[in-house]
Amino acid sequence: MNVLARLIHIDRRWIFLCIALAVVVPFLTHLQFLQGTPTPATVAVYHYIQKLPPGKPVMLIFDYGPAGMPEIHPMAMALIRQCFMRHVPVIAMTLHPQGPPMIEMAFAKVTPDFQVRYGKDYVNLGFKPGWQSVILGIGSGFATTYPTDTRGTPLSQLPIMRNVKGYDDIGLAVDLATGSAPGAWIAFAHQRFHLTLALGITAVMATDNYVYLQTGQIVGLINGMRGAAEYEHLVNHPDVGALGMSSQSVAHLVIVLFVILGNVGYFAGRAHARRTGEG
Repeated sequence: MNVLARLIHIDRRWIFLCIALAVVVPFLTHLQFLQGTPTPATVAVYHYIQKLPPGKPVMLIFDYGPAGMPEIHPMAMALIRQCFMRHVPVIAMTLHPQGPPMIEMAFAKVTPDFQVRYGKDYVNLGFKPGWQSVILGIGSGFATTYPTDTRGTPLSQLPIMRNVKGYDDIGLAVDLATGSAPGAWIAFAHQRFHLTLALGITAVMATDNYVYLQTGQIVGLINGMRGAAEYEHLVNHPDVGALGMSSQSVAHLVIVLFVILGNVGYFAGRAHARRTGEG
């Protein structure tokens, strides 16, 4: 059997090893490919926040857990970074039981780069169970649903919440989600209270949620790891989202290479069998 025909019999453990290296090496070497033009849906979120007047808060809703971190967490950090750069206050909350650590980790990563103060520039309202009741409850006033922040401080004592009573005082809410939470926010907060919404979601959810963008029910949509990398590019701070895209791109190239080698090996094996009369 010639060399090309042997390609089809490559030990699959070599393939697994190559894929593992393709995923890990870009992170270890900080390999970053050039980013293409950001998609309009991502740019729309960025521009909307850029146009908010200073002091008008953005509400970031961390509706994801550890499983969604690779795609969603870079978005959260890039959004926080943009808000702090523009002196836009950030109100963080979550309806996901695994969301509180996501909030803490995102702010811990970004706040050292800025002169910001908890309670004045950002606040963490923490986790509340019951999507529908919480979303509708905030419509009656933040203090009704969240008497205190996650540290137990009454909202009335937090400078950031002094002029924030309900949805009307929010410049933009971005639901960062891995599940069906976006539908609840759109149905109960946007439809009933006209809260301006944007979404940051995993790539697998994008197809189901683009309809909300096309119908004007959200102002923008950050789509998966690519969207996260695009947003990092927009805020001029490439980070784990850009590295993740490099890792994903290299892994895809390796997979394509093995598909080509497999086909070459298959056809070479057939040709060899015809010549030797083994087929």
